[in-house]
Amino acid sequence: MISLRGPKLKIFAGILVAICLVAGIYITFFQSRGFIKTTGTIVALREDTVDDSAVYYPTVEYSVDGKTYTGELNTGSGSYKVGKTITVLYDPSNPGVVHSGGGIGLYFIVVSAVILAVIVVSTVKEKQSQKQAKELRETRGRTSYAPSVQGEERELYFLTDLGTAKVGHRLEDSARRVLYEAKMTKFTVTTPFGFDFIDREHGTTTPHLVGHTEESDWNAFFIDNHYTFELDGVDVFKHLKQHGVSVDTSFGGGSGKLLGLNARIFRDGVEIARAESTSQYPHEEDAEAHKVAAKIPVQGFYRVWTREKNLDLLFVTLLAFARSGAADDKGGSRGALLGTLNRK
Repeated sequence: MISLRGPKLKIFAGILVAICLVAGIYITFFQSRGFIKTTGTIVALREDTVDDSAVYYPTVEYSVDGKTYTGELNTGSGSYKVGKTITVLYDPSNPGVVHSGGGIGLYFIVVSAVILAVIVVSTVKEKQSQKQAKELRETRGRTSYAPSVQGEERELYFLTDLGTAKVGHRLEDSARRVLYEAKMTKFTVTTPFGFDFIDREHGTTTPHLVGHTEESDWNAFFIDNHYTFELDGVDVFKHLKQHGVSVDTSFGGGSGKLLGLNARIFRDGVEIARAESTSQYPHEEDAEAHKVAAKIPVQGFYRVWTREKNLDLLFVTLLAFARSGAADDKGGSRGALLGTLNRK
């Protein structure tokens, strides 16, 4: 599966530029070579639908040396009307061959130029983002996360914004008090998103660059897809490993008897949290009000049990699974399945 976001979007756009440019040059400079311009009258229209909009392909009538010809143009428009006079080109060696001229070719050339400009601008912005990510890495090491401090166990809820381009995430308690959240500050299509990670319990805000989710064939023999994104220019799962995080995952009956992802989260070999997939209604009262929807697990929603007082590293771990949809701490798609079989 190809995800047309981030770097892959630019590759797709580059291919589109090449196709539009070749088509534009051919139509403008080669297809019309030797053709003669004349005036034709639209005598009939063939209607087609493109993206739910009506497009009309005209049949034109024109005269060459006193003889009348008709032919359908291969370019359509929503503005064509019967009786309208338009300019056409015909082949003098075969006057029955007609087309609309180079206008559509110039359109292709302009479109390719615009897309190319967007690619150049986005590449410059990506270089700036990479520089910013490098600066963030150089100024933050293992000390960027607060040390593990244990307290009483509490039940928390990890929620993901739905129905919005600026998808944020938050950890809240049973009283719906937000304890930690990630709020998007910059939405882009080709470069990393800007986020503020806000620790509301300790009153700190830290900016991060969160890349677009990428999917790739990680192990063709075992058909294990790899889902990940970059955090400050580093693969998020490698980032977690660098900070001592490991996660044991399995599938099973989670909160509300949901068949979802179960995770035991460790930091430097010590368990710091348990998390289970929930529906988008993790609070008991919400689940009761949405009895059907509450039984369906949704990516990015977890019920969490932890004794951690400092939630920053735990939050990033949950964020990694929520945004990527991975099933293990390597970004794989089948780690939870293997974890389930190992528990049998």
